Amino acid sequence: MSEEEKTPAREVITDYAQSHFRYFRTADGTVYAQRNGHPVARPIRSQGTTGSHRQELMVGLFRDGLGVFNGTAMKEALDLIEALALTEAVQPVHIRVAPGLDGATWLDLGRDDGQSVRIHPTGWEISVPDPREVCWRRTQLTGELPLPDKDTNEQGIDHLLRLCNFATAETECLAVAWLIGCLAPSVPVPAPFLTGPQGAGKSTGGRMLVRILEGMSGDLRRAPKDEENLIAAVSAGWVTALDNLSHMTPDLSDAMCCIVTGAENVKRALFTDGDVFRARYRRPLLLTGIDVGVIRPDLAERLLPLRLERPRVRRTEAELWTEYERVLPAILGSLLDLTVKVRAVRAQTPTDLRMADFAHLCAQLDTATGLGALPAYRASLDDLNDDVIEGDLLAQTVLKHAESIPPGTEQRMTSTEWLHLLSRLYSGEELRPLPKGWPTTGKVLSDRLKRLQPTLAARGVLIDSGRTSEGRYLEMARRSATTPHEQNPAF
Repeated sequence: MSEEEKTPAREVITDYAQSHFRYFRTADGTVYAQRNGHPVARPIRSQGTTGSHRQELMVGLFRDGLGVFNGTAMKEALDLIEALALTEAVQPVHIRVAPGLDGATWLDLGRDDGQSVRIHPTGWEISVPDPREVCWRRTQLTGELPLPDKDTNEQGIDHLLRLCNFATAETECLAVAWLIGCLAPSVPVPAPFLTGPQGAGKSTGGRMLVRILEGMSGDLRRAPKDEENLIAAVSAGWVTALDNLSHMTPDLSDAMCCIVTGAENVKRALFTDGDVFRARYRRPLLLTGIDVGVIRPDLAERLLPLRLERPRVRRTEAELWTEYERVLPAILGSLLDLTVKVRAVRAQTPTDLRMADFAHLCAQLDTATGLGALPAYRASLDDLNDDVIEGDLLAQTVLKHAESIPPGTEQRMTSTEWLHLLSRLYSGEELRPLPKGWPTTGKVLSDRLKRLQPTLAARGVLIDSGRTSEGRYLEMARRSATTPHEQNPAF
């Protein structure tokens, strides 16, 4: 065959690629390649160590006897494939958990054969999802889960609770509710904060919870020093677990709020002037630590305190993790059984709690099992409100002043007038100096009170703001009757 009759290398690569792979794009314009019949998709521009599409394409061409091609031919072929894929329909990719058809949810087991768990209203089964229904994206943080056991009679949950050192039954049911919530891709779940004395096994308990969803390679990590690295870690996995927190900066607190309820990060794409890179994220978050100091009110609403106690009998790490790995298939199977049972029942959604989806899940869990998760969740939020108030002198001063307001009435002043009143009340007759961080202007006071609104409302004190012809005002009022759980704080 003459040189003129030979098919150009880029055409050989393109023809092979289009016959063995499906190419599509996501909403942000990233083009993915998916081997025919397999649910795992890889970005075609990725050079990641988990295996790039370029690598699997080169291996396929070599094994099928089509030869080894140079980089120029491969680049030209991939450029053409990427351009063609941009005209295809948009399809999302998912990490670990994905919504399916007919109300189903998929759980990626991280296996090479693509086997996943389909959770549907009548049960769950292990199968390979249709690539057009679910596309999995995997990273270095995607560990392999064992095939879950069937017919466990929920004994796996008992195994888990026996291995962890949860202090109370209420803590146990909240941990189970969180795990069920992690299997729902559309449900924001509060971040468990494992606390307890030294030696209570907080890090070990955190690893056990994480590894149910991320496999034995899942682990805790130190909090990154900046928000960009935290977002990168969050975007690459499903559950993000931060260990041994001792201090929480305002920036880290705000970032955690965004992780729990969802946000988007936009930055300039590398080697471009005008293109941007979008990273959407909303992930389950888990924290461990003894004490992180003052907790900001907005984060307190998104936390789920789980207290642990010191075990009476110590076991070696090797013995503990050997048993855990042995019972992990039963734990996962029991969790799936319980998830199906919980989703099958109906329950009223509490309207007074910030994390309404999780509160509804707790109500469903109570209907299905009678565990009392919703009362335990309410009690945990009350405890966190107490922590916020104990760490905030302004909140304590506002509550002290509110005692002088007759129930069912309101008091209205400008923010500057409120600042003078509260400052005099704090200083008292002994003229105590104002503490560090006390508001210095009416505007700062107004912003602080807006942040404290949910915490104060939980104690029957309502803060509102508005404008009249005379200017802006802040209004403080006490409820005429504080009945449990009828609060509906403004945000």
